[in-house]
Amino acid sequence: MQRIQDVLGYERLTQLLPTMKLDGRVITAILCGCGAGFLLRKWLLRRQLRKKIAKAQEQRARLLEQMKSAVRRFKHKHADIQSESILSLSLLELSEKLREGALSPENVLYTYMEQALKVNKELNCLTDFIPDCEEQLKELPKGKEKGLLYGVPVSLKEHFDYKNHVSSCGLVSFLGIPAKDDCVIVKVLKSQGAIPFVKTNVPQTMISYDSSNVIFGKTLHPQNPKKSPGGSSSGEGALIAGGGSILGLGSDLGGSIRVPSSFCGICGFKPTGSRLSLLGMSVPMDGMDTVTGTLGPMARDVDSLALCMRALLCEELFHLDPSVPPLSFNDEVYSSSKPLRIGYYESDGFSQPTPSMKRAVQQTKQLLEKAGHKLIPFSVPRTDHMVYELFFGGIFADGIETLHDVLKNEMIDPCIGYLFKLSSYPALIKRILSFLLKPMFPRLAKFLEKTCGVGSVKKLWKQQYALKTYQHEFIDKWTSLELDVILCPAVCPAFNLASSGILLGVTSYTFLYNVLNFPAGIVPVGTVTKEDEEELKQYRGYYHDFWDTTLRKIVEGGVGLPTAVQCVALPWRDELCLRLMKEVETVTQEWRRHK
Repeated sequence: MQRIQDVLGYERLTQLLPTMKLDGRVITAILCGCGAGFLLRKWLLRRQLRKKIAKAQEQRARLLEQMKSAVRRFKHKHADIQSESILSLSLLELSEKLREGALSPENVLYTYMEQALKVNKELNCLTDFIPDCEEQLKELPKGKEKGLLYGVPVSLKEHFDYKNHVSSCGLVSFLGIPAKDDCVIVKVLKSQGAIPFVKTNVPQTMISYDSSNVIFGKTLHPQNPKKSPGGSSSGEGALIAGGGSILGLGSDLGGSIRVPSSFCGICGFKPTGSRLSLLGMSVPMDGMDTVTGTLGPMARDVDSLALCMRALLCEELFHLDPSVPPLSFNDEVYSSSKPLRIGYYESDGFSQPTPSMKRAVQQTKQLLEKAGHKLIPFSVPRTDHMVYELFFGGIFADGIETLHDVLKNEMIDPCIGYLFKLSSYPALIKRILSFLLKPMFPRLAKFLEKTCGVGSVKKLWKQQYALKTYQHEFIDKWTSLELDVILCPAVCPAFNLASSGILLGVTSYTFLYNVLNFPAGIVPVGTVTKEDEEELKQYRGYYHDFWDTTLRKIVEGGVGLPTAVQCVALPWRDELCLRLMKEVETVTQEWRRHK
């Protein structure tokens, strides 16, 4: 009966409401109530987020303290360890001594644990310690069963799943959800005797070339705390350059291995997509396949990258992920001494290279020619089309809706704030802004237009067809010149901290090869000179727009920072790409010795 009365009461109220005259005070009260409710909800959400962040920070502090205690215990029992001699070894030298028994895995692991802690204290590059590494020491195979990476400590970019550890991708909403299993690559590393021991920092969502998130903060450049180590494999670049890891695994969707490698002065390799398994990797934006992402190694020298690829491309990988083509590492191609036909370009015509970028390519070209290789000029076809229609059109095909959904209940880090604001604007507003900005800032206007999304499945298919067409156009030009490989600029020198988020357009040099799905790698070749810095004062860019002006400002003060070049090969010719990288490394080192 009471329920019937309640219903009748509700009906009388709904009949009465239209006849009620709401005065200003009632309307104000309603609006104030709604506003107060919104603010309360926002406050409660932020409170919940801060609690999760505090818990994650406490967990990290606890694990790093556990790491320190483990090092102290080991050093107390083994005070005679020659840490410097271990840290000075290359990966090839270290792995050989470990397999031969000349070095114990225990000595190596705890030496690198100690060094990683020292580097982290300065650069804030670690997010996690993996205590399981101590147990893994006891389970390492003996005798002939030793793998290629037997006893080698390995660092992992934060989103590589490791059982019972969190892969947050710099997102608070991912905290508190430990991985149920190791990702495939971690399993393969373990099968080869490697010992994953730490995970490293990333920018929020990993869709950034910067190095910070609201959970673990900023990672700093190993040579200059005012500069960024690059992203999104930020922590890997900083840790390896600082000497805290001899081998690391990163990932690359638009330069996320190559940018930090270039900024930090180490070697990094992005293989052909699907050459290595992505199963078990945590990502915030799954399903976007137009632009090819992949994972790959980062280390101090090219031979280390080759050893890692040789170890990963094994039967265990092909068994765990049958979708990976069963192509073992081709040592014959990598070790060949046959002269190469090398295409080269100093500029892609879209983003003017900084003086140090241009000089790095020119100098390397001359050294390769002296070594007996043939260098042939090459020009990138339709760079504007590649940048807007294929790269931005691909990663923003959904109108940034997926990224917005991921971030809408997050605290936003400045490194991703620019994109989050854009994701909040209706497509109509972005199109109007694009139209208004086009006369003065054509690149920014076109970028805004592409963030509106493709609009339909039909248009998505058309865009994917355009990508295939461009890929074949690029390959046709390559083969018409009978090229083996290409030498081209790497993005350098390192940008100022918290500046990369607004400069997506200037990294066209790296994301070109994600669009094409070509293997590409970075080799450091020198440092920024005073002459480079002086010439930078005249830098205007090709468009004289916001991106050009900002780029000049954020690379200022780079004297002494690393410079690098990028090496590229056709799909599935990964070993040939590494071969060019090795040639570049060799001629550069010889030049330095005789300088």
